[in-house]
Amino acid sequence: MEFLRAELAETPTNAQRLFLLYYNGILVDLVVLNLFAEFSDNVEIRSFSISLLAAMLLQLLLKLTIAFEHKVAAFFKKYSGGFARFLRYFCAWLVLFGSKFVILEAISFVFDEDVRFHGAWHGVVTLIVVVVVMLLVEELIVRVFRRLRFKVGKPDTGES
Repeated sequence: MEFLRAELAETPTNAQRLFLLYYNGILVDLVVLNLFAEFSDNVEIRSFSISLLAAMLLQLLLKLTIAFEHKVAAFFKKYSGGFARFLRYFCAWLVLFGSKFVILEAISFVFDEDVRFHGAWHGVVTLIVVVVVMLLVEELIVRVFRRLRFKVGKPDTGES
């Protein structure tokens, strides 16, 4: 099984890495969304195609939210003192929490009745749970991926 040897793999470019990052994120979001739609009464998605588009929109909005949160945190990080630290954490929380309302409205605007989150606060709590699960699964996959990295000088030969 020569084709399974790690040293034969090409080193990916930064563009390829970025593509895989979003590809992985969209697939994770797609799986999580569909599992919630199947096993929860609080998530309603009309079709698989709609869930794929919703996963793409969610991935884009989540990445924008995280980028914005990092910019806000960097702004307050320039200042010293306890109040600046409090503002940094409070504003980061505010951006992360408040973004869920924006995301829910964006999903409602784009998909109307095709994607619905039901439950407390007009579905915001359900959306938060779904997003947290998405982020946890993405992190789990990244950690598994990093563990698969072999040490330089000690490639995995596949022999047992």
